[in-house]
Amino acid sequence: MSGLARMLKARGAKVQGSDSTPSETTDALTAEGLDVSFDQSRQWLPGETDLVIHSAAIKPDHPQLLESLRLGLETMTYAEALGRCMAAQTAICVAGTHGKSTTTAMLGIALTDAGLDPTVIVGATSCQLTHGAIADPRGGPDDHSTPTGFRLGAAAIPRGLLSGKPGLLLAESCEFNRSFHNHRPTLASISSVEADHLDIYGTLDAVVEAFHQFARLIPAAEEGGRLLIAHEGAHRREVTAGITCQVSTIGFSPAADYVVHVDTDRRTATITHDHRELATWTLALPGVHNAMNAATALVLATWAGAEPGVVARSLSRFKGIDRRTQILGDRPLHAGGERGGGVVRVYDDYGHHPTEIDCTLRALREFERPEQRGGRLICVFQPHQHSRTRHLLDEFAQSFSQADIVIVPQIYFVRDSEEEKARITSNDLVDRLRARGVRAMHLHPFEAILEQLDNLCRGGDLLVVMGAGPVYKIAHAYMKAGTHATARGATTPTA
Repeated sequence: MSGLARMLKARGAKVQGSDSTPSETTDALTAEGLDVSFDQSRQWLPGETDLVIHSAAIKPDHPQLLESLRLGLETMTYAEALGRCMAAQTAICVAGTHGKSTTTAMLGIALTDAGLDPTVIVGATSCQLTHGAIADPRGGPDDHSTPTGFRLGAAAIPRGLLSGKPGLLLAESCEFNRSFHNHRPTLASISSVEADHLDIYGTLDAVVEAFHQFARLIPAAEEGGRLLIAHEGAHRREVTAGITCQVSTIGFSPAADYVVHVDTDRRTATITHDHRELATWTLALPGVHNAMNAATALVLATWAGAEPGVVARSLSRFKGIDRRTQILGDRPLHAGGERGGGVVRVYDDYGHHPTEIDCTLRALREFERPEQRGGRLICVFQPHQHSRTRHLLDEFAQSFSQADIVIVPQIYFVRDSEEEKARITSNDLVDRLRARGVRAMHLHPFEAILEQLDNLCRGGDLLVVMGAGPVYKIAHAYMKAGTHATARGATTPTA
């Protein structure tokens, strides 16, 4: 919503908005000249309002939405508004159950480095989105180090294969509530199709059908429509059946149109097409799933007219995005204490689906290798939505095989009903984990988890805090407590 607000304002609209509580996002919007209010209890709308756009989180009985209907104003969801914007631009949509934010950010940064000046709306923030990754090869702080999830690009594509066509607009296409059916992609990718949002879809077959309907939105091949879909894990035959755009596959299999090769020892990835090397780059993020995200971004970028070599250089310098396998740093432990000093390395991650959890923990286990330092992999995971936890309980229990210890706070309650909330608790997940031999515990509130981490963590441990809810606060509070301990005179060992 904040990215859409910025784009509409930049295009000449007068934009005002409201939110339930102040945040860093609303502070940034206010600093940029947008009027943001926080009293959502009354039926307030600016007198000159022509259009009301609301997020998927807004319920039908929201006072301002009811007021807009009473006044006969046009209303639309975020997805509908974004789709309308796409109709006037050259849209690249990144879809799939996993990896959308990371891939979109990689693609936006690479296209910026390639001089194609895209407009980008991504559901996470990056310090490189405004000016690209190559602009500051030292990787040091400069004028583009402020994290953002929005970039305003050119009205027309300035160069490359699509030069002169309406400007590029990059965005994630989310399957929740079939939102991506409102989008209008010219180029698109589908990275994976798995059972998720079953409170909306009910079955995996319904999810697959929703992705098929999304693929049908891509124009015919003769009109420039192209789809890049995972060779495996995306139900590609069902999703692409009968569509008229050009379809290419990407994967680790030699049978894919674009084949990805990963050298984990050298931490490099290579992509080949028609048995010829297209590009090689250094893996900036841990995990083969991030190599695939980067490869997907590279192919989409070349389709938009970017030089593969430039894109590879950009991907090699990609710093990641906030809350996606984001390293927060090393928390020092007191050398004289029972835990023997040393540091605990802390990561923050947004993963909230079993596949995401498994991929991330495996990648971090391989990348960090805490056991070689005498450490353990400790994961604090907050389930997101009671319905998702209930539908995928067995899959969640299997996804923590790489963790030595799992701490589970309360399930994050957002959209579910009170009836759904009563059907499952965090203890159900803890019981399943223990049955699989994983040391697990349920703790509440967050303060209790922080206290337990202080007692539990020892030098060499790897702490991963995961979830789409406010659980990230635990990671930041744990790091902050370590800073305070150092300030009081604790020894800070070398990592």
